[in-house]
Amino acid sequence: MDYQTLIVEIKYGIGVVWLNRPKAHNVFDETMIAEMIDALRRLNDDPSVRAVVLAGKGSSFCGGGDLKWMELMAGRSFQENYADAMNFATLLHLIDTLKKPTVARVHGFVSAGGAGLVAACDIAVSDYDAEFRLSEVRLGLIPSTIGPYVVRAIGERAARRFILTGEAFTAAEAYRLGLVSEITPPDELDSRINELLGELVQGGPAAQALAKEWIRTTAGAPLTADLIKESATYLAELRASEEGREGIRSFLEKRKPAWLRKKTKTAAKKAAAPKAKRKK
Repeated sequence: MDYQTLIVEIKYGIGVVWLNRPKAHNVFDETMIAEMIDALRRLNDDPSVRAVVLAGKGSSFCGGGDLKWMELMAGRSFQENYADAMNFATLLHLIDTLKKPTVARVHGFVSAGGAGLVAACDIAVSDYDAEFRLSEVRLGLIPSTIGPYVVRAIGERAARRFILTGEAFTAAEAYRLGLVSEITPPDELDSRINELLGELVQGGPAAQALAKEWIRTTAGAPLTADLIKESATYLAELRASEEGREGIRSFLEKRKPAWLRKKTKTAAKKAAAPKAKRKK
């Protein structure tokens, strides 16, 4: 499907969603948000897609919300602003709960809502040159929609500092805080992401979807008797499932499991996340 603000590619079982407003640092408006929701839902429902990469064309990953769009929304009613904010909140929740593993390909400028997109992904790989900022307070706003994902990623103490100051921080600091999973030299960003995609496609798709759900359920939850019972139930059901039986049989028989098709094996070797040209 053609989009105004995105380029969506599916190659070797990997879906790549490119934010495609490079001259504006890929800032998002209502159109991009709606298109991202549509694209991600389509990729989520596509059984041929094993993982999703979120990336930005041009010199930046995402500079947050489009200020012209935000100025326009400021003149509208509370109900209209609430509906608009809910659309972005829906997008973040969709990324967080997508059945497929999600990887953020991070470079350049990453501000406000852009940092929220990074935090909502399962894995984020950034180049050394990226610069991050949670800048909402400098506009008289707060990062309420991205807050649950950012605070979960970097912790309350760091969130207090960087949300209250709105100051810039480096990729190395983002890595130290946990906002990104890994940092690489710029010329190694795509190769490292492809290595991770090669690892991700080895897992069973149903198991990965349930693993994501289970992580969200157990993160920060007290270890109660009910949680122990639920964990045993998950294991018992999965071990007896078609995918679980196939995974165990393939290991014992020293062969590839059924979900590792030829095109998926190729994805581990070829560039699943096409390289974006960097401006010198």
